[in-house]
Amino acid sequence: MMDHPTFERENQERVQAVESSFHQAGKPLSKPGRILIGEGTVFKQGRKKIQQKILFLFTDILVYGSIVVPGRWYKKQKIIPLEDIELEDLEDSDIFKHQWLIRTPSKSFFVSAPSYEEKKAWIEHINECRSSLMQGTSCKPSKKFAVSWIPDPAACKCMRCLSTKFSGVNRRHHCRNCGFLVCNSCSKQRAVIDHIHPTKKLRICSFCYKNINEEKFRDRGDSAGKSSKSEEEDFCPSGEENEKVEEGEIGIYSPSNWLDTKNGTWERLSIYDYPKSIPSQ
Repeated sequence: MMDHPTFERENQERVQAVESSFHQAGKPLSKPGRILIGEGTVFKQGRKKIQQKILFLFTDILVYGSIVVPGRWYKKQKIIPLEDIELEDLEDSDIFKHQWLIRTPSKSFFVSAPSYEEKKAWIEHINECRSSLMQGTSCKPSKKFAVSWIPDPAACKCMRCLSTKFSGVNRRHHCRNCGFLVCNSCSKQRAVIDHIHPTKKLRICSFCYKNINEEKFRDRGDSAGKSSKSEEEDFCPSGEENEKVEEGEIGIYSPSNWLDTKNGTWERLSIYDYPKSIPSQ
């Protein structure tokens, strides 16, 4: 059924529909052999609040974006290759339910589903698609992942000096290396974190700056005689970063849709039987 011309046409139409839903702001998604496996809404933990996002799983990538008009218009498209993803299942707490962590080299973030069944569907299908992709191609999995940021409401004072209280004057900042919430005085340093960005100097806290410095000098000692950049070139304070916060509201939830790989049909979660066979690339 999966290699039937009718299925190929229907899949292409679904992929093109996703591509069109991001309008001109999105990147092309159509690609030979790429199959749309599932789509649905999840809740992403932002810096300041929880945001509802649309999520699309393909056989080789995960795509998400902000919802403008449900089912018709999305923006701020993000594309993550599956070989760059690592998932961590999380236990329920009094505050957060049905949550898991998505790790990538450049950004890691918490997402949650409206139900345990939805969470199970996403985790199982992402892992199945990733496993199938790694077996069928020469893709190599990422070994380094960005830390997840601690949400703004989690701390009322700097997590390094433990004295500066956050306010309208003393803003919260995130260390890109450890994810801690820190004050400006404790995060004046900047450093390149290769797996996040190969050249851009990012804000880090004084504790991580010291550790990175020490590790760098140890590496230089192990490779004495080799040329390297000066300390000032690698780590130099920069001006205030433009830290934009995405806006997003929690809207109406609708069950996710998944491809039944046995029949090649598109079904809602409520009547969907989880397959254990994801199409190979």
